[in-house]
Parts: sequence; C-alpha cells; structure tokens
Amino acid sequence: MSKGFSKSSVGKKVLMALSGFFLMFFLLQHFVINFLSVIDANTFNEVSHFMGTNGLIQFIMQPVLLFGVLFHLGMGIYLELKNKSARPIKYAMNKPGESASWMSRNMIITGIMVMLFLGLHFYDFWIPELNTKYIVGDMTGLSVDGGFRYFEELQHKFVDPIRVIIYVISFIFLSLHLLHGFQSAFQSTGFNHNKYTPIIKKLGNLYAIIIPLGFIVIAIFHHLASH
Repeated sequence: MSKGFSKSSVGKKVLMALSGFFLMFFLLQHFVINFLSVIDANTFNEVSHFMGTNGLIQFIMQPVLLFGVLFHLGMGIYLELKNKSARPIKYAMNKPGESASWMSRNMIITGIMVMLFLGLHFYDFWIPELNTKYIVGDMTGLSVDGGFRYFEELQHKFVDPIRVIIYVISFIFLSLHLLHGFQSAFQSTGFNHNKYTPIIKKLGNLYAIIIPLGFIVIAIFHHLASH
C-alpha cells in the first residue's frame, strides 16, 4: 500500500468516524423522542410538533442529517473497495474469523441493510410529512388546535405485522453495525488508551444493544396497542 493512499485513507477514516458520531447522536435523540410515544402520547405529540415545525431543524439540521447519512454510506463503500483493491492476493490459509469479528468484516453488509431500512423509514414518515406540509399544504394536523396527528400516524404504521417484522430485523442489523462501529469510530479518531478503551467498548456494547432494542420495543408496543 502506498504512503499516499495510507495518509488519504487515514483522513477519510477520520471523516467516516466523525459522521458516525453525528449519526449516533441523532439516533439517540431520535430514540428518546420516539420512546415518549410509549410513555405519554401528549408529550410525544408536543415534542414531535416542535421538531416538525422548527425552522432550524427543518431547513438546516435535516439537510445536514441527510448529507451525513449519504456521506457515511458512500465513504464506507469507498474505503472498503480501496482496501480490497490494495490487497488483491488472498492467501488460502487466511482465516479472518480468528483475528476479526463477523461485525468488523461485514460492516458494509450491515450498513447497506440499515440504509435500505432508512429508505423504508423515510417512505413511512418523512415523505408523508413533506407531502403534508409542502405539497398538500394542510397544516391543521400540525397545529395544537388541530389535535396533533403524530401519535396516530406512528401507531397506524405498526398495525401490519409484516412491517413490524421488517423493523425488528432492521434494528438487529443496526445493532450488529453499532457493535463494531461505536468502538471503531473512537479508534479512527486516535482515541485509544489502555485505561479508557475497555470502558468505551463496554459503553459501545450497551449503546449497540439498548438503542436498537428500544426501537424494537416501540414497534411491538404500538403493534399490540393498535389491536
């Protein structure tokens, strides 16, 4: 591997890690808001109303988030292809499973599965939101006086058990992706210390299990509540 590619690769891995941090922060925030729908419908509606009508979030944060998602996926695929092209020879005795976990060797697979799920998620929630606000132009359902429609829409999406199963499988892939991605992001940014790395790994494992599991609980809760 050339020195030029090595330096370029390190820089791109840092950018990849930073975009990963951003997406993990958004995922945590998204989970907290959605979990409110399990605790109290009115609070969930009020918070969703704020997120859905605040100009800073709608016109600055949302485009930044969309760019972050596309950048993270594109950079991941690019780095994976570059790494493979730099190692054209595969030795017959090579046993990657002995030195690397399944998650680390299949980050592209789990990442693509998560992105496919995001496409479904956008179709379920984001596109109808844009249609309501900017195409149909009916803002009554977004106003306090309109009674809020967020909770009802969320619950309606999980009536179909097939959709619930798809969401559950998708969050399992997300968990697998995060089990390696959380710790890898810290390593890529140079944060690697004998004292703190084990703590980061434990926090990463907790994050990678609790957050996807929480989303699964939300989907199943609304499916059961809708019947």
